[in-house]
Amino acid sequence: MSANTKALKIRIKSVDSTLHLTKAMGLVASSKMRRANLAMAASREYESALHSLLDLLTSAPECAKSPYMRSTNGGKTRLIVIAGDRGLAGGYNANVFRTVRDFGDADIIPIGKRACDKYKSPFISSEKFLSSDAYMLAKDLCGQFVNGEFDRLGIVTTNYISMMTQEPEIKWVLPLEKGENTKSNSAIFEPDQETILETAVLEYVSGLITACVRESFASEVAARRMAMDSAGKNAQQMIDELSLEYNRARQSAITQEITEIVAGS
Repeated sequence: MSANTKALKIRIKSVDSTLHLTKAMGLVASSKMRRANLAMAASREYESALHSLLDLLTSAPECAKSPYMRSTNGGKTRLIVIAGDRGLAGGYNANVFRTVRDFGDADIIPIGKRACDKYKSPFISSEKFLSSDAYMLAKDLCGQFVNGEFDRLGIVTTNYISMMTQEPEIKWVLPLEKGENTKSNSAIFEPDQETILETAVLEYVSGLITACVRESFASEVAARRMAMDSAGKNAQQMIDELSLEYNRARQSAITQEITEIVAGS
């Protein structure tokens, strides 16, 4: 019986260590949550403004001949896959990789340590990804698209809905779709719509990449916070159950010892 209580005591201590770890990681995620949400909100506003500009430009007939609006039937796909730098975030990373499965022949540009490890690419941090990094990446991708090195560009990101819900999605970036803005004829562009579009596309792609990385990071932090909360509750429940079992085993051992003493006397 003493061996049983000793094993239970060791197990309780092990689960308690896990509980302290989950609490610490939950606190770290909480401390990053506000900063991540502020960055995500700012990026969403900028992305919305870029969408409005591109919708205005692509709805103009003069822009239909732009190489960024060429029609493609399938063709070669390139995907920017954004995952986390760390694990222990529930199904966050797994859901991103599951979304990519339908595009087995696509060229992958990973962002985030987990994605870089999976696709065997040099490490690019999703948490420390800067707008300047997005600009350089967008510049290369826009040039490659115009040169015909690929026909379609998408971003596999995670849409932040709430602290409880984050959903993976694909945002298609290139080629540009024709806008539906009816005010394009009343707007005045200098020197002309096509020239402005050629200039705006780089900012659009760069801003969209930045917004997706920041929203993905906010989703990762929220997913890790919820996962650590859930793990902490499970660990505490397990400690309570093991403590009850330990107390019963200990009481049983004491009762047995008393019985043996009485019987011996």
